[in-house]
Amino acid sequence: MKLTLYSDLGLRLMMYLALRYGQSVTIQEVSERFSISKNHLVKISHQLTKSGLIVSTRGRNGGVKLARSPSEINVENVLRATEDDFNLVECFGEAKNPCVIIGACKLSGVLDNALAAFFAVLRQSTLADLVKEGATFNAALMLEKIPAVRVARS
Repeated sequence: MKLTLYSDLGLRLMMYLALRYGQSVTIQEVSERFSISKNHLVKISHQLTKSGLIVSTRGRNGGVKLARSPSEINVENVLRATEDDFNLVECFGEAKNPCVIIGACKLSGVLDNALAAFFAVLRQSTLADLVKEGATFNAALMLEKIPAVRVARS
């Protein structure tokens, strides 16, 4: 299974908003910090707003911010809001299922269990967990400078 770029960018946006919890952040700012398309982020922020994970404010002082505390939003919430489906194989999809062994095959049960385990792990990780190392995260985005470590030469 591979998550879409849409979900990847959605997670990055949500992590950034977790770092700036309580503040309104512009899509332009996030776009510049991550060097990613503003147009993509606009679409993603619209979807996350519709799902109730972020709040969007228009106007001069507008922007986006988390709708709830970073500790109340888990990774599963974000992925369920940004991914269309989690059908690992075609027999997971009800509409088009040309598989002739559907009644006898045990694969779908195994994959169902694996997907349930995947979501159980994601459910345990919140946005707050993902940005615990805030100083390191900020430094990676060049928001703060981490002091250089001097190495003694021998």
